[in-house]
Amino acid sequence: MRTPASFRLIAIVSALIALMAGCKDGTAGVVQPPLATGDWRVTGSGPGNDRYSALDQIDRSNVAKLQVAWTFHSGDSLPARSEIQATPIIVDGMLYTTTPNLSVVALRADDGSQLWRFDPFAGRVREGHANRGVVFWSEGTERRVFFTAARRLYSLDAATGRPITTFGDSGWVDLSVGLGRDIGSSYILATSPGVIYRDLLIQGTRVGEGEGSAPGHIRAYDVRTGKIRWTFRTIPRPGEEGYRTWPADAWKSAGGANSWAGMSVDLRRGIVYVPTGSSTPDFYGGARAGENLFANSLVALDAATGKRRWHFQTVHHDILDRDLPAAPNLVTIKRDGRDIDAVAQITKSGFVFLFDRESGQPLFPIEERAVPASDLIGERAWPTQPIPTKPAPFSRQVLTEADLTERTPEARAAVLKDFHTLRNGPLFTPPSREGTIVMPGFDGGGEWGGAAVDRTAGVLYVNANDVPWIAAMRPTSSSIASTQSPRDGATVYTATCASCHRADRKGDGDRVPTLVGIATRRSAAEMRLVIERGRGFMPSFASLPEAEKLAVVAYLRGERVTPSRSRRQDDSPHAAELAASRLQQGRSPYEFVGYDRWRDPDGYPAVKPPWGTLNAIDLSTGAYLWRIPLGDHPELATAGAPPTGTEQYGGPIVTAGGLVFIAATQDAKIRAFDKSTGALLWEAPLPAAGFATPSTYAVGGRQFVVVAAGGGKLGMKSGDSYVAFALPQ
Repeated sequence: MRTPASFRLIAIVSALIALMAGCKDGTAGVVQPPLATGDWRVTGSGPGNDRYSALDQIDRSNVAKLQVAWTFHSGDSLPARSEIQATPIIVDGMLYTTTPNLSVVALRADDGSQLWRFDPFAGRVREGHANRGVVFWSEGTERRVFFTAARRLYSLDAATGRPITTFGDSGWVDLSVGLGRDIGSSYILATSPGVIYRDLLIQGTRVGEGEGSAPGHIRAYDVRTGKIRWTFRTIPRPGEEGYRTWPADAWKSAGGANSWAGMSVDLRRGIVYVPTGSSTPDFYGGARAGENLFANSLVALDAATGKRRWHFQTVHHDILDRDLPAAPNLVTIKRDGRDIDAVAQITKSGFVFLFDRESGQPLFPIEERAVPASDLIGERAWPTQPIPTKPAPFSRQVLTEADLTERTPEARAAVLKDFHTLRNGPLFTPPSREGTIVMPGFDGGGEWGGAAVDRTAGVLYVNANDVPWIAAMRPTSSSIASTQSPRDGATVYTATCASCHRADRKGDGDRVPTLVGIATRRSAAEMRLVIERGRGFMPSFASLPEAEKLAVVAYLRGERVTPSRSRRQDDSPHAAELAASRLQQGRSPYEFVGYDRWRDPDGYPAVKPPWGTLNAIDLSTGAYLWRIPLGDHPELATAGAPPTGTEQYGGPIVTAGGLVFIAATQDAKIRAFDKSTGALLWEAPLPAAGFATPSTYAVGGRQFVVVAAGGGKLGMKSGDSYVAFALPQ
């Protein structure tokens, strides 16, 4: 067991190593020391996002003795489905993270007591969205924390939590500025923290998923001033690489191709690795014929200039929402007796793509294989998709009748009936009018929790959702292009909202929230803002006439709309603009019906377990070391029955103590597994489901493991706490 003195020795040695690395790297002394100091300075543990800790005080022999060391309750008022997805960072004994209402807090890392709090919505309308953590930067005596809330990127003094007034506009910059075109009220924010390279904060964004969405260009901000130092356009302009993979002049209006999942940085090489999502709209690409670079790509950029070094597109012309869901992992593997620095990228489809970090050459063969065509009018699905030959997928990708649930005879009969009405085919079978089975579903396979890598062994640990969803399309409603009198609230809701929120307004308990009782949780102004900008997976409906926006808000609030508030569209001073925008929104002949998990009548996945797994993959050989179900539904357990696994959000971390820690599951537990065998060594209940990735750190010679317990997804109760575990003192 490590003693306090040994931790101090490690810190000194590590600091010297970091200083030497900084000199070799040419980073002018701006370095991020190795994790052996006891810190967890980046949400992914280090710039390479390996989620590895060199701490080993907690190990296989004593992990079963872990107990709660402290619990922090944010005290936020928790609306239905609030969440905490953040991974805390820990620097010099201070823990920085966010709360359910998107306040930033600094805590003492040894006891969880609050040192300061900053509320970005003080004095203005509060907006809610996921946040996965904050960014720390320091040089000399300067220490800053960066984070995003709604459209704003903030810079805070790490000691006090006060905005740095010389950064941008009195402490913040607007993420909608600097995209090369005016995006108006289009949805844009950042759910994942950016990354630091020297004096740059490199930031991605989350944008809408429908037509008219903002572009997802990558920008690097000066950490002191907030000025944009470089921009990489993910939707190229004429003369730029990738321009011909889009229709002519698509850059003027195309959206998406954004990096919402986070990035990784090779400080020595000066390369930032950027995973991107699909172009919009997600499920119909008739207006964006072509491969659509740099959507669905891993792009290696010069971190100092934003110049492209190499790229690989993992899905061509995506029409199945196959965003790259997590920051890649930097890893060193063995090949023919030599070390190769590599970058590993997990996908929603359950693939691991592995590339040489410098050249971008695949380290296992990748084949372009034929995939099914689309029968939707105007859609031109790309005829092939890239398939890595190793490692094997970590999720199921095809289904047969033999895979359908046998939980009960009734469940089997209902699911089998659905199966014969749905379209089912190989991976990348396109969306269809009757509905296409998508396996793994829209939330993976791999998801935003990402993977962890044992930097001493080149083993990747990744958890997976293993459940099907349905991708169904329908003809676009002719009313979208109508210029007749505005519809009443009930009609607008039925035509625009009910396909996702359902006729009873109860949503699906996960991506689509309930609107029952919305008036008690949101003001009319807040509801109007969500309609205007969109939120999460809900696209912006800015093109609705103002009268219809007011009408649907009033309908949902149980209020009557007066004639003065329901004036005819052609009386509006912006009538021509509104009509044009509605026509533009309706240019696609099809629209997505809504996010729909395929479940049996009792709400369980329509396929046999496991419904969630944890996997260990040797990246040097591509072989699986082990694979186990992760999580359980206790109500389904019978004597001797193995765990079913559950859907999950959040990822693993791995330590030098021989352990993999992960929460993520519906059963609201955190667990530790033997990293060599997958054997369960410890588990503990959380006050709410831990849909986040943990971190581990040492303070005063004591190692802690901390995780957010925010719940809120998959119908689980919401929570407001962070829970830290440690060995008894």
